[in-house]
Amino acid sequence: MSTSWTLKPAAAVKTAPVVAIGLLGGYVTARETGIRPLGGVVLGVAGAYAIRSWAARRGPATAAALGAVYVLGFGLSHPLAKKIGSWPAVLTVTAASAVASHLLSDDRPERAAIEG
Repeated sequence: MSTSWTLKPAAAVKTAPVVAIGLLGGYVTARETGIRPLGGVVLGVAGAYAIRSWAARRGPATAAALGAVYVLGFGLSHPLAKKIGSWPAVLTVTAASAVASHLLSDDRPERAAIEG
């Protein structure tokens, strides 16, 4: 039995769920543990994994744009929470980021298939 594991090829990863896990998981981790940096670790790991896939699927420009949406979503959730509450704010920015990821990356053919 093999004990090694590998990551799925970057271009094969659907990133909308990864984005949702990063934003929701980061929030829940920080809230439930009381350790905000731990929530940041969840957010960061998921974001890095998504950026890896965005770059492989759609190139660096799309990866940068979607990375900005992800980080801005996190940042905007804080002032938005003061207006509509924490959970509605997190759910709103998560939905927006996941939809952007789906439309700009997951729902499009891989770059290699386009170029080849």
